[in-house]
Amino acid sequence: MSSANSLILDIGFDEAGRGPLAGPVCAAAVILPPDFPVEILNDSKKLSEKKRLAAEIIIKEKACWGIALVDHKTIDKINILEASMLAMKNAFEELQKKMPEWCRGMGLDDLSQITLKGITDGTRCPEVPIKCRCEPKADGKYPCVMAASILAKTCRDRLMLEMDKKYPEYGYAKHKGYPTKAHREVCRRLGPSPIQRLSFKY
Repeated sequence: MSSANSLILDIGFDEAGRGPLAGPVCAAAVILPPDFPVEILNDSKKLSEKKRLAAEIIIKEKACWGIALVDHKTIDKINILEASMLAMKNAFEELQKKMPEWCRGMGLDDLSQITLKGITDGTRCPEVPIKCRCEPKADGKYPCVMAASILAKTCRDRLMLEMDKKYPEYGYAKHKGYPTKAHREVCRRLGPSPIQRLSFKY
């Protein structure tokens, strides 16, 4: 990667967990290096769990990235769309913290020569201090968004496995909080779990 003037780096944004009835929404922001093996990437929903986890390791090793969660209580307070945008904004801020060291490792010592541009999956961009565009199904088109999709999903899935250990009767390991028939039935039988999104119909 050259340190030429006005070098443009794309940041991919995506989230996981807008549809579930329980748990947080998770977002990631990712910059990929030019030599990244993009053939391992895809929309996270189109990859097997094994391939997602393998890709996650390589993304975290080679890319500059940030991940953030917004919990179920905040989702209930500000709504899921706003919570998703907040998670992306916070993920961007986490990425920013890592950028100086990552850029030095890439031979980019002068951050003032770098222009960041964002690509967000969906129809709205987070409030970040860079030029950003949104595009539906971007997680199946742009490698940096695919990478963000993978980090967001693996992070959230891992957290929901922890929630399954804490609240085993709700079956979070199986459905990750999504509105399956089994999830709805257990909520009706036992009442909402401690991580239920009460603003969602269950």
